[in-house]
Amino acid sequence: MANDWIDRPHHDGSPLYVSTQTPALGDVVQVRLRVPVPSAVDEVHVRLAPDGEQEFVSAYRIEGPGGQDDEGPDDEGQDQWWQAEVRCHNPVTNYRFLLGRSRSGEPGDGSVLAAYQWVNGSGVHDRDVPDAADFRLVTFAPPPQWAPGSIVYQIFPDRFARDASVEPEVAGGPRTDLPVWAHPAVWDDDVDLSGQRGPQQVFGGTLRGVAEHLDHVEQLGATVVYLTPFFPARSNHRYDAVSFDEVDPVLGGTGALLDLQRGAHERGLVVMGDITTNHTGEEHDWFVAARAEPASSQADWFVRHDQADRDDGYVCWLGVGSLPKLDHTNLALRAAMFAQEDSVIRRWLGPAQGIDAWRVDVANMTGRHRAIDVAHEVAREVRRAVDEVGEERGCEPLLIAEHTHDHSGDAIGDGWHGVMNYSGFTRPLWTWLRDEAFSPKFLGSPVRVPRLGGGLVVETMRDFAAIVPWRTTVHSFTLLGSHDTTRVRTLVGDDPDLVAVAAGLLFTMPGIPMVTYGDEIGMPGDFGEDGRRPMPWSAQGCDPARWDDRTLDTYRGLIAARRSTAALHSGGLRWLHTEEDAMVFLREHPSGTALVHIARAAHPPIHLSSASLTGIDTGRRLVGPSIEVDEKGVTLPSEGPTVRVWLWEPPLPCWASQV
Repeated sequence: MANDWIDRPHHDGSPLYVSTQTPALGDVVQVRLRVPVPSAVDEVHVRLAPDGEQEFVSAYRIEGPGGQDDEGPDDEGQDQWWQAEVRCHNPVTNYRFLLGRSRSGEPGDGSVLAAYQWVNGSGVHDRDVPDAADFRLVTFAPPPQWAPGSIVYQIFPDRFARDASVEPEVAGGPRTDLPVWAHPAVWDDDVDLSGQRGPQQVFGGTLRGVAEHLDHVEQLGATVVYLTPFFPARSNHRYDAVSFDEVDPVLGGTGALLDLQRGAHERGLVVMGDITTNHTGEEHDWFVAARAEPASSQADWFVRHDQADRDDGYVCWLGVGSLPKLDHTNLALRAAMFAQEDSVIRRWLGPAQGIDAWRVDVANMTGRHRAIDVAHEVAREVRRAVDEVGEERGCEPLLIAEHTHDHSGDAIGDGWHGVMNYSGFTRPLWTWLRDEAFSPKFLGSPVRVPRLGGGLVVETMRDFAAIVPWRTTVHSFTLLGSHDTTRVRTLVGDDPDLVAVAAGLLFTMPGIPMVTYGDEIGMPGDFGEDGRRPMPWSAQGCDPARWDDRTLDTYRGLIAARRSTAALHSGGLRWLHTEEDAMVFLREHPSGTALVHIARAAHPPIHLSSASLTGIDTGRRLVGPSIEVDEKGVTLPSEGPTVRVWLWEPPLPCWASQV
């Protein structure tokens, strides 16, 4: 079933529709609504709720591309633009648009209402709607300026690369300098899929190995090196830290991290670390001290309960006994983790400190247990710590939270800058592109991922985008998968054409794209350890089955297109058309507009009216095949999986040049 949105009113939080992306409390902001001619209306109002009480502000017609002002006649075939002034009376200002169109009634009756519509973040509605999907302006301190144009490259240090200093005489052989808990592996060994032994299998990657392969990251076009945890631990994933005071010697120690950051900065790259604020490992210094003296103050740094996961009364993450849960109601714990000057969060941030940003593991559970919920309070205090470090050390740290479901209550903008957008991007993309013969489970779901058509996929994406501010959406990671999930190559049934389609969506949608190491060369893998295979450097240029240069070229091309095009990395998102096998949308920016056509399979040509695509005939092909434009409109054919991006500079009203 096809859905067409091209003739529907539209608004989003991008620069073309909102006059400032960084309002302060008390500022007046211009918000604009585009109304296509077939939906032309007589009146537009903005509904607000300052201090919780409903209020309406009337909008007025403003100049369109043809030059007519609000008092002039409609441009034939041109969209209407309406504008209203909204004051940021509260730190978060919810708003939505109310539209009316009248028609003449009987003589003496005046006029009667012919149309009544609300426009909010989830679309256009012919009925009343709750506030949950309202647009939002936020006045909190903005995220780093460098973030929106970034491309993140996630590295699992044990599996990315060794360095020459730890390479044994037989290249790729097992390391002989590992701790007693580790099971050494040869670099080309199969990963151990057993639940008990798998997390202890160590291939021996190092941070200097990462540094030696920064050429690959840079040539790919990535701008952020995101390292999963580098603290000492008793597993290859290191989410069970035994200390936050040093870098694991197995990875090369603290000096290796500092060298890596220095080398990354020389290339203009940013380094992101990974921290567990929810739990530690059971051998962590803090927990060892707590168990040694149960009556000590440090014993209260961890959650205790009479229905605990351990015999000693301590609660653990999801019942895993080796991962005791931190108690953020304890102020001393907060001081050690993020509040005091030498705390974990602050210590490693900044130039010559090790990292430039944090990703927070299990952020959705941090500070929550039974009747206790201080999660938002913790997020705000971590954010305060990060902002203060930025001011003190002359940097702009980014703060991203892990979250796998509805993040509306945790990502309003005063805490985490953004989240890993599994719910609003990864999961819906999986339901559209998974191979019909392969149905993986998704991060704890008891049922397999369904296969859905494009319309339902877009509805899901719109619903999740509507529950948080635009600023949160564009500063959240979009990802095809991660070290915790099935890899995209396996998801789509080992089809490089569909990998290209998935990458096409990744690099053309709003957000900060994150690539998991190896996806760019077509690395396969199912959930868990199978998705954490070592990077096959020896296959480069000689084994296409393990190193797919075609996929690598696809990633490089899409990343280059995104980074060079403001519409793709900073534009709005306006859906035009969806059907079972295809979706079409616009990324609009004052400097230009990109039309994106993504198809998972061949489909009949899609025809779009050019009334709302003025100037598209003057554009150029940026990615994929060209388009067909004539006096009737635009035609988008597809003979198979397709990624198409067409870029042009539409005629814009004079105010748009001032954005």
